[in-house]
Formats: sequence, structure tokens, C-alpha cells
Amino acid sequence: MIGKCKAIAYGSTALDYIFREGKLGYRLAFHNLCSREPKAIYEEMKVISDYNSRCRNKFLRIEIGIAPQDERKLPVSELMRIAHLFAKRIGLDNHQWVAVTHKDTDNRHIHIIANRISLYGEVYDTTFVSNKAARVAEEISREKNLTIAKEIKAEKKYQKAKVSLTREQTKKEVQQICYSLLDKYKGTGITGHSMFLYELNKSGIIIERMKNKQGNVYGLKFSYAGQSFKASEIGREFGYRSLQKNFEASNKEEPKKTYQIIQEATEKKEQPDAGYQLVPPSRSSISRDNDTPQVQNPISTVADTIVSAADDVVEGLGDLITPSTQGNDYAETAWQRKLRNQANRKKKRGRGL
Repeated sequence: MIGKCKAIAYGSTALDYIFREGKLGYRLAFHNLCSREPKAIYEEMKVISDYNSRCRNKFLRIEIGIAPQDERKLPVSELMRIAHLFAKRIGLDNHQWVAVTHKDTDNRHIHIIANRISLYGEVYDTTFVSNKAARVAEEISREKNLTIAKEIKAEKKYQKAKVSLTREQTKKEVQQICYSLLDKYKGTGITGHSMFLYELNKSGIIIERMKNKQGNVYGLKFSYAGQSFKASEIGREFGYRSLQKNFEASNKEEPKKTYQIIQEATEKKEQPDAGYQLVPPSRSSISRDNDTPQVQNPISTVADTIVSAADDVVEGLGDLITPSTQGNDYAETAWQRKLRNQANRKKKRGRGL
């Protein structure tokens, strides 16, 4: 026997579920309740639970599972005693609860829905309540000589390890074959991939693609000597995507090598050749001048006019330049005077405005 317990908020839904037709077996107990139908039971429990407004999960859902070999030992009257004993041991004497059995599965089990708020307004403590329910179920099982869930679990583990010796041996053979063929054809492209599959099939290993409901492949399954294994059981390298990458690795390296060869060839061609050049060095600056904005054109014309004006000033001055300017650049001196005169004219025009 095994017991589970959990605090829930949907008490009305839980009561409707345990009393549903097709599932309901026997009505075992109605503790601190007058009603017998799910809606009336919920309203009766709600009268008590409404006194506590802070608690959210105001109901307890308990399930007690019974082993198939113990069903013959437990008539309905004994199931009633188990329900009352379980509720008392877990601490629900002062609470409202209802217990029924279900017949919708092969294994008989008991459902208990309890009000978490007691008749005195106290909230049931649910700290480690699932562990508590399992411990109470184990105690009752020992008292009544019933099957204990822990012992069944331990027995299944032992049987599984004993039976799986053949499976483990078969899996080792599959791993040995797969890894040896992968090392042989790894990185050889599509041809190696096809040869890998061919030799696996020749060795008796069949690979099947596992698809989801949408028809998309999500994994591989290896079958050998009547045993089936997932790709993850054989090794990480044999997954649906990782297996393809093992063969595509060389295909990625080959383009890199060809790219390096082409790049080296282009670099050799880019080196200067004395015999012939596509663009002569003397004219290479023409393209740079063409790339500059068109704003430079008026600037260059202004510069040409300024230079010509400076030449005219120097020629007009002639011998009037004093000896104190000897050793200086006469054109520079005339140019500075020209700039001063232009600046003074602009100032005068600005004052007039």
C-alpha cells in the first residue's frame, strides 16, 4: 500500500471527480458530514472553510494505492477500516472528509477529500505531508500484512538489473561496432556516411528514424539482436544531428583549404609588377580627387584669383617697397596687406548696415 497527500484549492472539482460515474466504486466513509452528494458536500465544507480568509489551499487530496495481490484480502468493510485508520493517523479527526474507491483502473485505490480547516478553525499543517502520508501507509501495511511499496520498488530494481544483463551485453556489442565504423569513416563526407550506414546494416544493426506527430525526425533508434536502443544509449556521437556533423566536418575543411589557395593566388597577383600596372602611379591620384565633394571647386577658383591678385600687387608696387622689407618674401607682404584691406572693407560695410 502507498499513500499520497497534497493541499489543493479546487475542492469542488476534486469532489466532482471522485464521485464521477464510471469511476466511482464504493462510498466508504463520510466523516463530520451530513450530505452525500458532491455539491452538497462542498457547500457544507465551505461553511467551515470560509471562516479562514487567509488560507488559499483549503482542501486536502489523499490517494491510497493498494497492491493487486492484496485486493482479495480486503473486502469493502476492511477498506472502510483502512480509510478511518489512515485519516486518524494522519490527524483528520476534527476535520470533514469523504472517502470512496475507484474502479476505473486495474489497481484498486482509495480517494479521500478533506477540509483543511478543522471544525475549530485550525489550519492543517501540510509541512512534509506527502512523506507523512507515505509513512502512515507503510505502518498500516505492516500491521495488516499487506504489500509495502518500498519493498516492491527494491524488488523491481533487483529484477531489472538481473534481466538487463543480456541487454547490457548487446549494447556493448553495438557500441563496439558503431565506434569502430565511425573512426573508420569519420570526416569522409557523404560517401563515408553512406558507407557507414551500409556496413552497419551488413553487421545486423538497423537504424530507424523516430518522428513526432508533425512528421519531423527528432532522433534515431538502433536495433540489434532483438534489442532496441536510443542513440543516446549508444553514445553522444550517434544522435540525429551529431552523427551528421561527424561526417560533415571534412566537407567544411575542404572549402577552407580551397579558399586559402585562392586567397594566396590573389595575394600573389596583387603584388606590384614592373612590367604592367592596371592604374599608373602618376595618375592614381586622379581618382582620389574625383572622390572629393564638389565644394572644393569654388575654393580652388578663389585660391587662384587670390594668387593672381597677389602677383598684380607685387608687380604694381615695384620699386616702392622699402629696404626694411629686404630679406622678406615680397609676395607674402603684399598678400597680408591685401587681406587687411579686405577685412577693413567688410567691417565698414557691416557698420553701415
